[in-house]
Amino acid sequence: MKAIVVREFGEPEVMKLEDVEIPQPTGFHVLVKIYAAGVNPVDTYLRTGIHAHAPKLPYTPGKDAAGVVEAVGESVQRWAAGDRVYTADSLTGTYAEFSLCDESQLGRLPENVTFEQGAGVWTPYATSYRALFQKAGARAGETVLIHGASGGVGIAAVQWAKNAGLTVIGTASSDEGRKLVSDCGADAVFDHTDEDHLTDIHESNGRKGVDLIIEMLANVNLERDFEALAMFGRIIVVGSRGNLEFTPRLVMTKDATVYGMSLFNSSQTERDAIHTAIFNGLTAGYLKPVVREAIPLADAPRAHHEVIESKALGKIVLEP
Repeated sequence: MKAIVVREFGEPEVMKLEDVEIPQPTGFHVLVKIYAAGVNPVDTYLRTGIHAHAPKLPYTPGKDAAGVVEAVGESVQRWAAGDRVYTADSLTGTYAEFSLCDESQLGRLPENVTFEQGAGVWTPYATSYRALFQKAGARAGETVLIHGASGGVGIAAVQWAKNAGLTVIGTASSDEGRKLVSDCGADAVFDHTDEDHLTDIHESNGRKGVDLIIEMLANVNLERDFEALAMFGRIIVVGSRGNLEFTPRLVMTKDATVYGMSLFNSSQTERDAIHTAIFNGLTAGYLKPVVREAIPLADAPRAHHEVIESKALGKIVLEP
């Protein structure tokens, strides 16, 4: 089969398309024929080798994908050949024609969701669900600010929050991005390249402040987030690409809570709960993954450049 293989850490170009053997499932393992694989920022961090969970070389990237069960090990009871599934991690990587997964690493993909959409399910929707509900305890009637709301995690957070009865404020840097966030259900959308956008957000809701902030780029925004945060508010740090100087008194003054989170740290019980919530949301239709572009598997390096360097407008997926 064809698969992307990384034999050295580095720039996107270290990813090469190679011929490798198709893995065979035994025990509790499941072989999935991949129709589309999701590209996430975390994939690019792992590829550099400086991430805390950097894989051993050589490896095939990717945790998110969607496809059909090809074969199962003798101990598998949850899945059967022909089942439509999305992956929530993988034993052998998902940038490939086939991927070997543990049976607990799969979620059921409803018939009303395409494989391209399914490839953009796990990391964005699980990350935003964990941030909103499992970490911050978001409740109906609260107001949430979602930075970078036009990206995969941002769109997912908007959809989760709106369905849960929160007032949603999003930010995006382009007209297209702001329209997308609005179309996904946000009550208000601001341009985060505008120096005064946090002040404008604070003014827009009567200077009450927002109860929660989903922070995608903490090294840029965290210090200023307190301009828009309400007393006793919560900030959930989902992403950061560097360091910053921070004033601890900001947390003290507003009696605020700052949560850090990583999907890697979630328990299987928490993941099972997320799978159930995702299936229900996809089936009901209030979760609608947005696919920005489908790129051939061989062009994985371009996909990694795009996901980091371009403006976020939904998910990028790879197609074997």
